[in-house]
Amino acid sequence: MRLMIVGQLEGHVVAAGKIAGAKGAKVTHADSTERALNALRSGKGADLLMVEIKQDIAGLIKSLNEERIAIPVVACGIGTDTALAVAAIKAGAKEYVPLPPDADLIAAVLQAVAEEQTDFIAEDPAMLKVLKMADQVAGTDATVLITGESGTGKEVMARYVHQKSRRKAGNFIATNCAAIPETLIESELFGHEKGAFTGAVARRIGKFEEATGGTLFLDEVTEMPLAPQAKLLRAIQEKEITRLGSNGGVKVDIRLIATSNRDLQQAVKEKVFREDLFFRLNVINIALPPLRARPKDIPTLANFFVKKYAGANYMPPKKISDEAMQKLLAHNWPGNVRELENAMHRALLLSTDEVIEPDSIMLSGQTAAEDEGGEISDEARKAGMVGKTIADVERDLIINTLTHTLGNRTHAANILGISLRTLRNKLRQYNSEGHSVPPPPQGDIAGESDREAVGA
Repeated sequence: MRLMIVGQLEGHVVAAGKIAGAKGAKVTHADSTERALNALRSGKGADLLMVEIKQDIAGLIKSLNEERIAIPVVACGIGTDTALAVAAIKAGAKEYVPLPPDADLIAAVLQAVAEEQTDFIAEDPAMLKVLKMADQVAGTDATVLITGESGTGKEVMARYVHQKSRRKAGNFIATNCAAIPETLIESELFGHEKGAFTGAVARRIGKFEEATGGTLFLDEVTEMPLAPQAKLLRAIQEKEITRLGSNGGVKVDIRLIATSNRDLQQAVKEKVFREDLFFRLNVINIALPPLRARPKDIPTLANFFVKKYAGANYMPPKKISDEAMQKLLAHNWPGNVRELENAMHRALLLSTDEVIEPDSIMLSGQTAAEDEGGEISDEARKAGMVGKTIADVERDLIINTLTHTLGNRTHAANILGISLRTLRNKLRQYNSEGHSVPPPPQGDIAGESDREAVGA
């Protein structure tokens, strides 16, 4: 966990840094938001920014979003600064830590923000077999391609492999290829020099350089357009990149892990993914089974998520009734582990007793027309479908899923099994047609494009 403290190193802020360091965080310091941005642009990465409340937090978050530097911000300050604390949260800070610092609170914030979950939860034989393979290849520098349906835990597996590798002391740098506009992909991966294009206000170190000595994780690599695929292939082969606006090459030393929820061989046949890049990435393939194929993991994961979100919401943990567990085991889980996580988060909040009962668990495809057995009747299903066009049904499905994920675009796209780019395009269309679309959560970079489309 890399923590950058931003602000004047005085008294309580120093103490917060020492507590974080004692908890295992690698702590660096910048005395202003501008110096923090310069450090991030130069490749001195961080997993979390803890910013003194007197700093320009709103300006910092705005710059991070504009330059697509996805790092959560936590504000900190004297507990009586209520107005500044509220302003920081409204600006997009994920949390406010009052000073003087409490050791348990600092530890909880670090754990909640990191959420690396490098201990892959697995009890089902299907998943244990995959973990055994991951353990075998983790110690090598071989490129790994992790495949599986959306929501199966591909990034968690990537972090697991990184933590088991000889590069675990290095950075784990993640990039979601589906969330980056095509015009910015090369800058994101390879960096740029000041003035290389409009908006390049300073030199920016790309993900390849930032990951040197560690692991570069390319999530949903099949969503990358063809043009930058050629430069990605060259960077992997030559272990050298060239920043935009520069003529000189920069040597890089990375271990590459990529993921896809698509059939890559089919993508090659459709000529939307380069065959030579496919072979370069597919040295080791770790195929994650869907949740429905690992049923013994459902109870363990469900209880894990209930405990996790009970702590995050300052609630006592709740038990899951036998009837509720049977409902979970009977579901098909098209959204896999991510859908289960969302379902248990919502069940915890909806349940009014100390035990989570079946009626608190809302599953994908469920509506108010469900009968007591948890199944939708044929009459209700027909009533909801007959008379609608395919476009109407698709729109309702997308908007209902987005409501299910509390507006989170990335999670909705994963549950639906479509790319984030496709989801954005659909939401722009629905907005233009006057349909009500759930807004993205504040600070959600993945939701910026359709937020801008409606002038939000």
